[in-house]
Amino acid sequence: MKSTRFCLACGNAFVPLLHVPRQRYCSSADCQRARRREWQNHRLHTDEDYRENQARAQARWRAVHSTYWREYRTTHPAYLERNRSMQRTRNARRRHVPIANMDAFGAPRPLGSGFYVLCDAGDASVANMDAWTVHIAVLSGPAATAM
Repeated sequence: MKSTRFCLACGNAFVPLLHVPRQRYCSSADCQRARRREWQNHRLHTDEDYRENQARAQARWRAVHSTYWREYRTTHPAYLERNRSMQRTRNARRRHVPIANMDAFGAPRPLGSGFYVLCDAGDASVANMDAWTVHIAVLSGPAATAM
């Protein structure tokens, strides 16, 4: 006699397959997708090799499809407008706290020669990919020996 179980994803009753004695999900496509997603999440948290392999695979995909998001935003204007609207809401909640300001340094120090990222000061509070890389060469003064 076959025992009936309840699917962990949808909660519906199902009869497990004979060759899968510990079956916890029914055979529907959505529930099998949930099973695989749960397995992958568990694996990402417990297996460092798997996690590193996934990171490498994602980096390769991003390198091959470097324009994916730009093209997606171009072809999905509703997504673009929704994202902009949500960003404005997040900005308003932050009350003038800079967003993604990782390159700013708090302690004043002399400016040395080197490469710097230059962007419009009006855009400094929001992460912006439209910045220039510039080379600054200090010709004299105490900063000339700093770098």
